[in-house]
Amino acid sequence: MADENTTPEEQALADEWAAALSEAGDTAGQDDIDALMAQGEPKPSAPRAPMEEFDNSPKGGNLPVNLDGPNLDVILDIPVSISMEVGNTDITIRNLLQLNQGSVIELDRLAGEPLDVLVNGTLIAHGEVVVVNEKFGIRLTDVISPSERIKKLR
Repeated sequence: MADENTTPEEQALADEWAAALSEAGDTAGQDDIDALMAQGEPKPSAPRAPMEEFDNSPKGGNLPVNLDGPNLDVILDIPVSISMEVGNTDITIRNLLQLNQGSVIELDRLAGEPLDVLVNGTLIAHGEVVVVNEKFGIRLTDVISPSERIKKLR
């Protein structure tokens, strides 16, 4: 099953993999796969760290397991990047290079439309600009439900 874009070296490596996997059947382990991968590498790779097994049981010993979902305590302190998007537009590089102080860029939103609140690039809410103690802020007007956020990830 050689592809038109496959080099002879890549095809030979793929054939070796296929032969090794057919010989080993379901008994091939990680050591066998690592050995096959090392044959094609010109220099030795860094040693692999062993895989850790994570326990799904909550901290605290013999407490009952919550069937509502996973324990989210382990991710609560992970920092995420949050940004507010006023709007966007596409311009040519020529027009971008001509921008200077006082230039106005037309956006795809109407005045008064809500802003998008993004976390790591994923829309989580809409909001409006407010001023609090002489600083800008965002008042959330519509929060996207977790189920809708998950649907957008897929």
